Amino acid sequence: MADYKKPDYWQLKARKEGYPARSVFKLMEIDEKFLLLKKHRYNASSSLHALDIGAAPGSWSLYVLRKIAKENNSWLKNGFIAAADLLPLSREFDKGLFDSENFFFVQGDVTTDEIRGVLLSKGPYSAVISDAAPNTTGNHMVDSARSLELAEVVIMYAQSALVPGGSLALKVFQGSGVDGIFKEMKTLFEIVKSFKPQACRGESVETYFIGIGKK
Repeated sequence: MADYKKPDYWQLKARKEGYPARSVFKLMEIDEKFLLLKKHRYNASSSLHALDIGAAPGSWSLYVLRKIAKENNSWLKNGFIAAADLLPLSREFDKGLFDSENFFFVQGDVTTDEIRGVLLSKGPYSAVISDAAPNTTGNHMVDSARSLELAEVVIMYAQSALVPGGSLALKVFQGSGVDGIFKEMKTLFEIVKSFKPQACRGESVETYFIGIGKK
């Protein structure tokens, strides 16, 4: 059995590069492979406007903010990301980026009308990203079912808040019913792919569904 308390290669690399969690490398690989946050995916006159659902401890939001901060073209420099989670974000590595005008965070339950209204008011978005996972029980069937419920919530946000041509990246636990999520995404996006980044633990049941080009 793997010892999750002992830092592995990806965890050590994350801290070395200034991120609170290994999950940043999952988004980084997804972005590089599927051009998730590239300008040509959207209207040339619009800026990057992203929504991070289940953001804590903050690695995915921090990756997007650093991408915005270092780019010279106005499309990214004028970018914005909204984020939400039940838990607070780690402030260990953000160096003030979480206080910038390019970022908005709300702590709360994304399934409630209150939080949904706040997040939708910050849109529309050119990308919705989610590394959210349910509290796990150790029972694969229960955990998979909870993951699917959470995925449906993320898809609902994508339906409501994404601009035409926008993109979605969400995490799911493999199991019964996951094919239904994939098929649903095919009705919403021009291209849908399943992808497991290298930074995922080998024994993990998690994978990612990527939707490109919202219809």
